[in-house]
Amino acid sequence: MNKKIGLSTGLRSLVQILRGRPQVPASLADNALLQVIFNRRSVRSFTRQDIPEDVFAAILEAGRLAPSTVNLQTWSFAVFNGDTWRQTFNRSIPFHANRAIIVIADTYRDRQVLDVFPYSPLVEHTVAVMNASLAAMNMNIAAEALGVASVMLSETGRTGLLDVRYLSEKLCLPKGAVPLMTMVFGYPRWAYPPMPPKLPTDQVFFYGQYVPPQRETMETWLAQMVAGYKAGHLRSSFEDQLKVYQNKIGQAEADLREMIFNRDHNEN
Repeated sequence: MNKKIGLSTGLRSLVQILRGRPQVPASLADNALLQVIFNRRSVRSFTRQDIPEDVFAAILEAGRLAPSTVNLQTWSFAVFNGDTWRQTFNRSIPFHANRAIIVIADTYRDRQVLDVFPYSPLVEHTVAVMNASLAAMNMNIAAEALGVASVMLSETGRTGLLDVRYLSEKLCLPKGAVPLMTMVFGYPRWAYPPMPPKLPTDQVFFYGQYVPPQRETMETWLAQMVAGYKAGHLRSSFEDQLKVYQNKIGQAEADLREMIFNRDHNEN
C-alpha cells in the first residue's frame, strides 16, 4: 500500500471521523444492551485498578456460554493476570492492562471423543475459528456491560495469529489448538475515543445478489483510516503498521498451514 493524503484531505477525514455516529432507530435509542454494543470501543490505555474476581469470572462465563456450531464449543481460553502473564512471557500485559485472555480455536479437545471432520481439516479449522470468535465477542460485550474496557490484539506484543508458533510453544498447545488473538481488559484511563471509520450501510448490506463496492466510497474510508491512525499514533503511520503485519504474514501463513493440515487426526 502506498497511500499518501494531503493536509486538507486529512483534516476533512478527521472531521468525518468525529461526526461518525451509530445509526440507531429512534424507537430503540434507550435500549440498554444496544447502547453497550454501540458505545464499545477498543481501549489501549488502562488504570491500575484491579478487576474484581467476580466481574472477571462473569466475563469468562460469557465466553463459555457463547453459541457454537452443533454445540461443539471448539475453543479454549488461556487466562492471565499480571503476574502469570509476566511469568509466561517475561513482560507486562500489553498496554498495562489488568487481565488477559488468549482465545484459542481448539479442535484437539473434541477429537478425543468425536471426530466430526476426519477428512476436512480446513472446514474443521474454519468452524473452530468461527466459534472461538463468537466466544471472544461475547466476552468483549460482557466486559463492556460491566464497565470494563478491552481491546482484541492480533500482533501487539506477539499476542495473536501473526505469532501463532511462538504462542503455541509458550502455552504448550497440542496440534489442533491454534491461538487466534489476545483480549486484554482493564478500566480505561481516558475517555473513549471516537467511533472508528465504518463503511456505510450500502457498502456492507445487500439483498439478493452481491453489490460491488464503490471505489470512491472505499477511498474515502481508507483516507479516514490513514488520518485516524496518524492522529492516534504521532510517531507512526498506518503504512508503518501495515509493514509490521506484512513482514510477519509469510511466516504466520507457513506456521498455520503446518498446524492445520500436517497433523494426525487420530493422535491422542
